[in-house]
Amino acid sequence: MLNISKIRAITLDLDDTLWPIWPAIARAELALSDWLLSQAPGAAAVFADPLARVELRKDVVLANPNFGHDLSAFRQEMIRLALHRADEDTTLALPAFEVFFDARMKVDLFEDARPALAFLAARYPIVALSNGNADVGRVGLGGFFTASVSAQVFGVAKPDPRIFHAGASAAGVPSEAILHIGDDAALDVLGALEAGMQTVWVNREAKPWAHEAHPHVRVASLMELCVLLEGVPERLQD
Repeated sequence: MLNISKIRAITLDLDDTLWPIWPAIARAELALSDWLLSQAPGAAAVFADPLARVELRKDVVLANPNFGHDLSAFRQEMIRLALHRADEDTTLALPAFEVFFDARMKVDLFEDARPALAFLAARYPIVALSNGNADVGRVGLGGFFTASVSAQVFGVAKPDPRIFHAGASAAGVPSEAILHIGDDAALDVLGALEAGMQTVWVNREAKPWAHEAHPHVRVASLMELCVLLEGVPERLQD
């Protein structure tokens, strides 16, 4: 059960919490494929071949252990290597990645996402906390967030407690004053619990809980959480 009186800020997961990730990725992959077909058909063929794609990914991982959680750098290097293997212009890697990334930012929000963000942001500072490379500004939600902490910039990913502590620092409050909201049982809930936070598991698909530790609250939608926080007054804005 939540201790609402302790909550002073929120950290919030993005992919699969505010929008489904795989439709966005599928559209981005299609946009990249179409662009490569017109600009670099050899690289497009490399990406279209499942075995060649697996080999490409493996080689990028082996050659670039420093990429860590930087999904953008990883994706751009995959494109560059595909261009190289097709004897095409490797300087096309950056514009090709921008095509992919622009399409990846065109997400389909869950119906409850925007109204819930408006409700929560009126009451608490919200920090985006993500293992992905989504940009809340480019997605069109930047106005709801006071800060953003991503694994690709911070260098450590959930469920490591350090990224949760970084989110709390970005919000300007101690970790025990944070309510973390996310869809992933292990990455979001268990990670935030380890960091000393209160947690909300957003379980849109009615999945069973399979861990010994439990979230403070389970909801099927973000609006269910807003109902629980109805009594919290709106904060004074700067």
